[in-house]
Amino acid sequence: MVGIILAGGSGTRLLPLTYSISKQLLPIYDKPMIYYPLSVLMLANIKEILIITDPVNLPLFKKLLGDGSRFGISLTYKVQESPNGIAEAFILGEDFIGNNDVALMLGDNILWGQGLSERLTKAQKNLKGATIFGYRVSNPKEFGVVEISKKNKIKRLIEKPKKPKSNIAVTGLYMFENDVTKVAKLIKPSERGEKEITDVNNYYLKQSKLKMEFLGRGFAWLDTGTHESLIDAGNFVNAIEKRQGYKIACLEEVAFNKKWIDKNQLKISSKIYGKSDYASYLKNLE
Repeated sequence: MVGIILAGGSGTRLLPLTYSISKQLLPIYDKPMIYYPLSVLMLANIKEILIITDPVNLPLFKKLLGDGSRFGISLTYKVQESPNGIAEAFILGEDFIGNNDVALMLGDNILWGQGLSERLTKAQKNLKGATIFGYRVSNPKEFGVVEISKKNKIKRLIEKPKKPKSNIAVTGLYMFENDVTKVAKLIKPSERGEKEITDVNNYYLKQSKLKMEFLGRGFAWLDTGTHESLIDAGNFVNAIEKRQGYKIACLEEVAFNKKWIDKNQLKISSKIYGKSDYASYLKNLE
């Protein structure tokens, strides 16, 4: 399985913060936002990852992450000229996907929890069509919602319902079999001119090929699309790291634990980060 991170969009809800920089490059406590979705794909044992962003911010992502080798992964980049919808990522990434299944992670989403790596690996093995990841929220009106039938099956997906019949939101992580590129091409743009990921998921639902993995207690899902949620995410990461003494979304640590990089690469990376706390953390891993 290969991975795609969609780090495009105009980030208008975060203006003026995003006037001159991609929201996925904004800080979430002690790391750029893009580190968090990258770490999720890495935890899923995905080493080939495509980052899709706009032409202005592309050089900044390349400067930050390079070719991914210092994290033990391979990164490639693609430009999305304008925000034409999440589902367009599969069309833009058609050559990258090739004959592989693919996981798509939105660049402004954070997933964290004990056993997350195992859950993601299991989802890959059981993939038949498409898999979405559900999470219970207190404000379902703001998200895509999964309505469940009495037989505990997915009844339908509704984007930002005015009167939600469920409080289970669809997170920004999706897994699809290889045919998703063809499906994305079939989907017509919505009224706002975008190829919607909900329409892709509904296609698989009609084919009885959509499955949901529910992330319950012990997991945290944070969407950082607003000023308030940006602060909440930073406070969450700060609290966990201070209390437990380890970092969330430390890409080098994930790679080191998976033996994708060695102690020498950790040492090289620690020098890159200078005298920061992040550098000290990497030195302690050595």
